[in-house]
Amino acid sequence: MSTGPGADSAPVHKPDTHTRRGGGTFSSLGIRNYRLFFTGAIVSNTGTWMARITQDWLVLSLTGSAAAVGITTALQFLPMLLFGLYGGVIADRYPKRQLLLVSQAALGLCGVALAVLTLSGHVQVWHVYLIAFLLGMVTVVDNPARQSFVSEMVGPEQLRNAVSLNSANFQSARLVGPAVAGVLIAGVGSGWAFLLNGLSFAAPVVGLLLMRTGELHKVERVPRGKGQLREGLRYVAGRPDLVWPIVLVGFIGTFGFNFPIWLTAFADGVFHVGAGTYGFLNTLMAVGSLVGALAAARRGTTRLRMLVIAAGVFGVLEVVAALSPAFWLFALLLVPIGMIGLTVNVTANSAVQMATDPAMRGRVMSLYMMVFAGGTPIGAPLLGWVTDAYGARVGFATGGVISLVAAVVVGLVLARVGGLKVAVGWRRGHPQVRFVARERLTAAA
Repeated sequence: MSTGPGADSAPVHKPDTHTRRGGGTFSSLGIRNYRLFFTGAIVSNTGTWMARITQDWLVLSLTGSAAAVGITTALQFLPMLLFGLYGGVIADRYPKRQLLLVSQAALGLCGVALAVLTLSGHVQVWHVYLIAFLLGMVTVVDNPARQSFVSEMVGPEQLRNAVSLNSANFQSARLVGPAVAGVLIAGVGSGWAFLLNGLSFAAPVVGLLLMRTGELHKVERVPRGKGQLREGLRYVAGRPDLVWPIVLVGFIGTFGFNFPIWLTAFADGVFHVGAGTYGFLNTLMAVGSLVGALAAARRGTTRLRMLVIAAGVFGVLEVVAALSPAFWLFALLLVPIGMIGLTVNVTANSAVQMATDPAMRGRVMSLYMMVFAGGTPIGAPLLGWVTDAYGARVGFATGGVISLVAAVVVGLVLARVGGLKVAVGWRRGHPQVRFVARERLTAAA
């Protein structure tokens, strides 16, 4: 992607004509290997969402503290912060399909272990902390391997579409998982939700085993050698089109995506509803996220301008939701929050992947995930403390304000890097803010 004039508003990837003829929104599902991957993922993603909701509610039940929920989330993402870059080196060095077979099986075993502890009546909060940390250790390798394996299944022409469908897959599962979790918690207890999550990882393992390896797009593996981690960091440091999207999603992920803390706090402490309604709130957010993912799959271009604007709108919506006086208004706002938040994630993810050399993709995506998810150990306890000390509304609003400020600052930096300036004016009776080339702005003056 160009970093010259207009780079921040230019397409990261031009729509491929073959992609358009291949079926539009769901074109990458025409590829058998990706279809197997997608099918297995939707089963395990449903289990994962069941476990997430159940884990948050279990910790809140055991401790009565939103900060404890934040600590659990932080422990799950701490390994990504500490070791995420090494996971990218491993993903670039070894066959990704084999790595995923091991990591998906390990994630399933963690789910079964937590189920056994809960069903036996011996579960304590430190057990949940430990398993959350172990899950995080596995995802250090699983995340970059899974993210970069997509291009091997579908090739560069279908990459943007497949990345968007992966997000749609995850959010579709989010529609079902929280609702099922709420029913299971209220009806038979948390342990059965954890057990179903553990067993759900059999689906992606089977899908990976059934793939035709001869149909994968070959990517030259990086041989073992010194300095590969530094090489990846230098590669990103020299690319403003990679650095600034990663910085922006880092702030959004660290401070704006702490929904397990805020939704449990609003459900329990502000609106005084139970686990079933908490699951319903997550489902509403998933509806918006799914709409955002499908919209992203239809788009033929990925623009950094869209990323910055979406991040700013996301922050504003969080502040408005935090101040909502009524439960119905708060619940309705979760739909656009989910949609815009997913737009931020997909736009940044596809922009970074498309702009990265395939031989570097594992390391670059590990840095992306380290910044996006690895900031949670910092943001979750901090905003959990703010939520406990000053209330759910202040905690939620704090995340929104930080997200908004980050979007404004990164947008201005990208405009400067791209040789642009902000132009404020009126069009058809409405205020308009846009980026224009410096030369054009000077001429107009």
